[in-house]
Amino acid sequence: MKIRSIETISLLVAGIAAAATVAALFLPPRPQAMPLWQPLAAGAAVFLAVYLLSLFAVKKFIVYKIKPIYQIVLSRNLKTRELETEMMRRSNMVEDIGTELSDWAETNQREIERLKEMEKYRREYLGNISHEIKTPIFNIQGYISTLLDGGLEDQSINRKYLERTEKSIDRLINIITDLDEISKLESDVTRLHMERFDIVALTREIVETAELEAAKKSILITVGNSATQPIAVTADKHYIGQVLVNLITNSIRYGNECGRTKISFIDMFDKVIVEVADNGVGISRDDIPRVFERFYRTDKSRSREQGGTGLGLSIVKHIIEAHKENITLRSELGRGSTFTFTLTKGTDKSRKGEQ
Repeated sequence: MKIRSIETISLLVAGIAAAATVAALFLPPRPQAMPLWQPLAAGAAVFLAVYLLSLFAVKKFIVYKIKPIYQIVLSRNLKTRELETEMMRRSNMVEDIGTELSDWAETNQREIERLKEMEKYRREYLGNISHEIKTPIFNIQGYISTLLDGGLEDQSINRKYLERTEKSIDRLINIITDLDEISKLESDVTRLHMERFDIVALTREIVETAELEAAKKSILITVGNSATQPIAVTADKHYIGQVLVNLITNSIRYGNECGRTKISFIDMFDKVIVEVADNGVGISRDDIPRVFERFYRTDKSRSREQGGTGLGLSIVKHIIEAHKENITLRSELGRGSTFTFTLTKGTDKSRKGEQ
């Protein structure tokens, strides 16, 4: 309802009251000596009085009705006088409040959906972490119970069970270490040591350490090509090395027998694009948006057999984002995966202590 509509209502009420007054004065018995102007003057007076009174009453009524709604929209206490002033300033205030209330409701609905999604993620995360930790703990408990029940004296099983216990303890340590690393990256506790280094040379060093594991599955790893020149980037060398280790290790673990892993470098203005591609099992389209979540596994049983903690890609994402860079994934089931991330080209001056 606009201010003009309020005035129209007031005019209509005042007109009816004035007409009724004049009619009452003109209807018989009317004193013969009463001049004509007196009923007209009385009607005008009644019209003005009723108009002002009805205008005041209608405005007060509207302010009374819309004040609680407007306070919800503005999320603050609002005085009646402030609302009246605002109402005089804006001719279509009621329509504006309706629009603002609709926007407010839509915003709150989106927030509710976001909170529901976060709650779902929290439940899944707690379920995953409890399962990941519970498995090695139960294994340790079972091995130790067997040893205490007499297996310690049996030379055929005591060493084997102790080795399995050690393996489960190592898995627990890896999970806790990875979780601690992610927490530090998320809370900006970890300071990046930015320096200038050759990303091609670093990649080749990491590939050399992974060749033994790749050889077990006859996977060929290539770094660029024979013509690839040194490429300088500015980043935290330790953490970027960790990114490469995780991506290359994943390409081997989930690669096919006699497969390949190729690491490429693309010069793109002030950035260097690094690609780690394989022709392994690939990832389904539905799983791609979630592969960087903690403990999310596309194939849980197979992933645990490979010895991963389920936190590698989450750490990779946090490291890249801590560098203010981006990482993406292209993948198709049965045709392999390609992880792509960017780095800033190296400058002559090293920047230390920056994030």
